[in-house]
Parts: sequence; structure tokens; C-alpha cells
Amino acid sequence: MAEQRIDAQFQKSPLPVLRAARALRGMAAGEKLLILATDPAAAADFRDFCKSSGHALIAAGESHGVYRFSIRARCHQDEPRVDHPDDGIAL
Repeated sequence: MAEQRIDAQFQKSPLPVLRAARALRGMAAGEKLLILATDPAAAADFRDFCKSSGHALIAAGESHGVYRFSIRARCHQDEPRVDHPDDGIAL
């Protein structure tokens, strides 16, 4: 199962999250989505989105102004969720 990717660089909040939400609706549980964004507000947006939607934010990071978020589509109740990955950026 390949990871889907969304390039939302240079798009302002809330567009990166809205694009991710649309993509995740069509994904099976456990599939992964990678989002690239440049808006610093995306960090808080994706943290809040995953917390409220049940999708798992499994990785987040920033390099040279590009934020990367990896989300696992809504997991089953018995799977652990990682809402705050420890990767060096403040979510």
C-alpha cells in the first residue's frame, strides 16, 4: 500500500487541512497520507484536525520552511494513536 501525497506548499490555512480531509475520506483505515505545507499554522491545524477526526498524526517535522505531516487514516479502536510525535517541532 503506497503512501498518498499532497503538496500544499504556499497554500494558507485552512487549505492544507481541507485537502487532507478530502483525501482521507477516500482512504481505507491504516493507509498513510503525506502532506507538505509551508504555512506555519499547519502544525496546530493538523494536530487539532487529527485529534478531532480520529486520524493518527504519526509524524511531523520541518526542514527549510517546509512542514511534513504523515497521517494514518482513521485507526481501529484497539490501535494506539500518536497525537504528538516527538520530532522537534512544537505542535
